[in-house]
Amino acid sequence: MKHKTLSRILAVVMCATLVLAGCGKKESSTDNKTDASDVATTEPIELNVAIAANPPSLDPPTVNSNTVGGIGVHIYESLFQMNENYEPVPVLAESYEVSDDGMVYTFKLRQGVKFHNGEEMKADDVVASMNRWLELSAKANTLIGGSVFEEVDDYTVKMTANQASSDIIMILASPIQFAAIYPKEVVESASEEGIKEYIGTGPYKLAEWKQDQYVKLERYEDYQPSPNASTGLADAKDVVSDVIYFRVVTDSATRIAGVENGQYDIAEDVPLERYQELSEKSGLKLIIQSGGTLNLFLNTTEGIMANEKVRQAALAALNCDDVLLAAYGDPSLYEINAGWCNPDDKQWGTDAGKEYYNQNDVEKAKELLAESGYNNEKIVLVTTPDYEEMYNATLVVQEQLKQAGFNAEVESYDFSTFMEHRSDPKQFSMFITSNSYNMLPVQLSVLDKGWAGLDRQEVTDGITKIRSAASDEEAAAAWADLQTFLYEDGAATVLGHFTNVILTNEKVDGVGYVRFPIYWTATK
Repeated sequence: MKHKTLSRILAVVMCATLVLAGCGKKESSTDNKTDASDVATTEPIELNVAIAANPPSLDPPTVNSNTVGGIGVHIYESLFQMNENYEPVPVLAESYEVSDDGMVYTFKLRQGVKFHNGEEMKADDVVASMNRWLELSAKANTLIGGSVFEEVDDYTVKMTANQASSDIIMILASPIQFAAIYPKEVVESASEEGIKEYIGTGPYKLAEWKQDQYVKLERYEDYQPSPNASTGLADAKDVVSDVIYFRVVTDSATRIAGVENGQYDIAEDVPLERYQELSEKSGLKLIIQSGGTLNLFLNTTEGIMANEKVRQAALAALNCDDVLLAAYGDPSLYEINAGWCNPDDKQWGTDAGKEYYNQNDVEKAKELLAESGYNNEKIVLVTTPDYEEMYNATLVVQEQLKQAGFNAEVESYDFSTFMEHRSDPKQFSMFITSNSYNMLPVQLSVLDKGWAGLDRQEVTDGITKIRSAASDEEAAAAWADLQTFLYEDGAATVLGHFTNVILTNEKVDGVGYVRFPIYWTATK
């Protein structure tokens, strides 16, 4: 019976999948040499990266998006950034001190660092940028909102924290919605829609952004690496390519074909069901990285979904095996596990609440719906075909909800519009996103009330217990309790854990990865 149901669900996915035409004509040819120093200076090295979605912004603090963050780390830098072991390293900061009570952090800034406009970075730029980040980054605001940055002198800044905690430097170095440092005037001229000039201190500067087509970055000749340079996002950023094009190619088949025929050097977000086929093709390379979780978020604040029993009924109906097979295709590339954090993380990896995960119990779901008073109200699942795993998973969840008695409908949008609907509880009942692993559970999007509207005292109290724990064991236990609450409340569920696959031409080398692909060291 299960196989017949799965076949029908997969048929729904195949029939409903949209085929979107990708665009992005290569504008100049490049020499295929692995040693960048051998390329004539008159022939700029150009790297073409095919990405799955148009970035909704190039203002990282304001948008929880891997696309925005992945491009942004090439343009902007922070006081601290992560090395390959996810340890914070000073980048625009030179050093720091903490007061005995853990409430005041004093940061010495590097001197002589130039923005892309040629102006030197000073304390007033950092203060303006960091206070804006605290206000607009939902992740920062949830954890250290109420903290204040102030100028001490031109090269010294202090932060008075909202509470003493051992994780503050980790939060400052977080790569998602990261604390990009802009010139003060850029911050002051920003509107509700975001900044108007895209100026940072990173190894590349923005040359052109053509909506729905490409983002073009050019090498910043005056880039100054940190003397604290380490690895990952905190390395010396020794730029190889003169130009990087992030080309928007929403159809995965077009991205893959572009790498095969040489139009693109790299394709991101390769569907996992193509992994085996592509691994056997000559002339191509696959980069496999530990990814994150595919998650279903439920509306806890508006409409019928605010009813806890309705949400619990939805979780009871889910068959995550079928969802993940439709999303990723190859069972060897995903894992059934209830944990919101990496299962291999010794401190934070837990399956607490697993009794509410992957229940596949349609009868229980129907009983809970009957108890809830549900009266065939429309349940809206918003999604985007720009990310196939999210789209395909949404179609399967829709079918499973229908079998349990839900009046479930799918609304599909381009990625930017999807992000607008996702952020407004009045415009969705549920949505699915793939979210990369975080260093700390308190940084998870599910705990961010700005992500899906979850606003519960239990979440606030749980975060406080984790951050104020006297030991790692106490912190881990507090997180296990909070993860259990998320499942019991029906606020959200992990669907499964996935790996990331990036496709490159065999002549491309040096692509790094720390939360995002790193291209400043890539050669071809």
